[in-house]
Amino acid sequence: RGVGREIAQTLVVNGHEVVALLRSDRTQESLTAMGVTTVIGDALEADTMCQLIGDSKADAVISTIGGLPEESGVRPDFVGNKNLIDAAVSAQAKRFVLISSIGSGNSASALPQNVLETLGPLLKEKAQAEAHLANSGLDYTVIRPGGLVSESATGQEVLTADPTVAGSIPRAGVAQLAVQCLSSHKAVNQILSAIDLSMQRTDKAVEKFEL
Repeated sequence: RGVGREIAQTLVVNGHEVVALLRSDRTQESLTAMGVTTVIGDALEADTMCQLIGDSKADAVISTIGGLPEESGVRPDFVGNKNLIDAAVSAQAKRFVLISSIGSGNSASALPQNVLETLGPLLKEKAQAEAHLANSGLDYTVIRPGGLVSESATGQEVLTADPTVAGSIPRAGVAQLAVQCLSSHKAVNQILSAIDLSMQRTDKAVEKFEL
């Protein structure tokens, strides 16, 4: 759902073979109709991730994992992503793209203090996942989108290496940027913020990262 569904659809349109990891079968039928192969599994289960990603022989892994804590109290933002990253290493995947969030790591200064206080635990785990990926040995790209909106892509979505930029971005725009990063050598081992220039909240010029 959300950004993950947009990414899957964009990949299919661009001719890629896509395997989507789902926690339940609620969206399985619609994704299958889209041309996406689906597998059911919980990213919090490390052994399951190793098996599923190994079986899929994935060239690249894109993670949009995040959300509320499980019944056990464990958030998926770090543990789930860690399991996916470790499984990608084991499967010898060529690329890993992690969808994180503005406010994570050195982009904390881009958000107001009250927002940081509210999202603190979530952003801390996202930063841990980013660090684990950076140290994994995989060719990676971290994309930190701003506030996500359910609008059509505008064509003004950009990536920037400037961690102080803030704004919003359509989910479809994040998907387009993520897919572009997969085939860009310039995006390898980069941590980039993503906003729509028409939805920018910081009063400064944005230096666009060219893919």
